[in-house]
Amino acid sequence: MSVKNAFYAQSGGVTAVINASAAGVIETARLHPEQIGTVYAGHNGIIGALTEDLIDTSQEPDENIAALRHTPSGAFGSCRYKLKSLEANRAEYERLIEVFRAHNIGYFFYNGGGDSADTCLKISQLAETMGYPIQAIHVPKTVDNDLPITDCCPGFGSVAKYVATSIREAGFDVASMAATSTKVFILEVMGRHAGWITAACGLASEADDQPPHILLFPEVKFDQQAFLARVQQCVETYGYCVIGVSEGIKNTEGKFLSETGLTDAFGHAQLGGVAPTIANLVKDKLGYKYHWAVADYLQRAARHIASKVDVEQAYALGQAAVRMALDGKNAVMPAIRRLQDSPYQWDIIEAPLKDVANVEKFMPPEFITEDGFHITDACRRYLSPLIQGEDYPPFRNGLPDYVRLNNVTVERKLPTFKI
Repeated sequence: MSVKNAFYAQSGGVTAVINASAAGVIETARLHPEQIGTVYAGHNGIIGALTEDLIDTSQEPDENIAALRHTPSGAFGSCRYKLKSLEANRAEYERLIEVFRAHNIGYFFYNGGGDSADTCLKISQLAETMGYPIQAIHVPKTVDNDLPITDCCPGFGSVAKYVATSIREAGFDVASMAATSTKVFILEVMGRHAGWITAACGLASEADDQPPHILLFPEVKFDQQAFLARVQQCVETYGYCVIGVSEGIKNTEGKFLSETGLTDAFGHAQLGGVAPTIANLVKDKLGYKYHWAVADYLQRAARHIASKVDVEQAYALGQAAVRMALDGKNAVMPAIRRLQDSPYQWDIIEAPLKDVANVEKFMPPEFITEDGFHITDACRRYLSPLIQGEDYPPFRNGLPDYVRLNNVTVERKLPTFKI
């Protein structure tokens, strides 16, 4: 069997543990020099392949690759770029083949979410349609936790731990000031269509009087009157009200409360801040003093409080992706299978990309209370194992000591390609 090089890239919004998957891929590939030569990383995702902007990871010492396991964000740069269909833009696919052939690339590892799974599936089809053998393996990643088949998505457990911790701490703050100051606090978290991160906020509440008192999910249409009545009830009963809200909640007409009218590179609606919208509603209708916060990039970059389970799963899926490729697999994704809740046990199975690409996993109805404002015990049983354990990064001078790679690029062999 001839030695082929590999291409690895990161796609979409980054996470606290996507680099752990990168470490899993690169370190495992280094154990098999008789089958995998150099692992090239795409600078800024698939764009790096199209523009032949390749990073030679063999130039990174072992200690730098190992340090990726505790470093957040995307070490090689990520992107939001979705390949069109082969019929719509054949030139892109021909360019990819040219780059792969020029650098003897026979393995393709794409680390991302649903749109990235779609890209990976399209790449896997190149072998048949364009006569170049390439094994494409998707490595799952998304803080939104909305990929199908896999029990959970790397990146989500750490976001869940961060938002549950943050809203609990903010809740203590508001409770201490509520008698004479702020009565309502709103934390906005990510989640365009699926409310998994909002649900994770609910882990902070272990009794009815503990915050967050209200959760607003994308899966539940926002009922203004019911919401305001619940806020008033909480303030009158507990003295204050803490709310976790997804950026993607919609009104009864099905329109995003925070839609700006713009779209991103994937064609998704660009969302503004829903927290101030909710806060102004509370002020205008109830007159309560409020504060709001948007977790935004902080929630997905918070490696300092990452879930140990999440880190371990992210690394293991990177390892599994390489092993699947070495076993001759193509157009698949390593996925987590839950074996039991307590103690949490899991293993890794193989998921066909045709069943993953462009499929979103939403919160099941049984995870949301009947009134639509909180999570059920079943949801707690699902979420709780995913935030367990701490995996602190090393600290230097009082701050996390993260690695910055050298990212030595490879000399280009082909003409410039514009995207």
